Amino acid sequence: MRSRLVAAAIAVAALSVAAPPAQAAVHAPVASVQVSAVACKYKRDGKVWRCITPGAYCPKAARGKYGYAKVTKKRYKCVKYTKTTWRWKRA
Repeated sequence: MRSRLVAAAIAVAALSVAAPPAQAAVHAPVASVQVSAVACKYKRDGKVWRCITPGAYCPKAARGKYGYAKVTKKRYKCVKYTKTTWRWKRA
């Protein structure tokens, strides 16, 4: 039992020494993606909606209205998908 704990501690120590260079390379692109996603907030702007996600459910206030995708900037409309659900579809 004790030898397993020692082996596990050595493995964790070895990973923690090798991990920081790899983590720094992985986290740099992720941070830039998160910054661009935060810059665009889902909201109503007059008669249209900004920063919508195509195919996602749309709020009750957006039914029948138009919106623009946060990535592609293409126009979408909130349409009835089933009897009770509404989604953003390409207009």
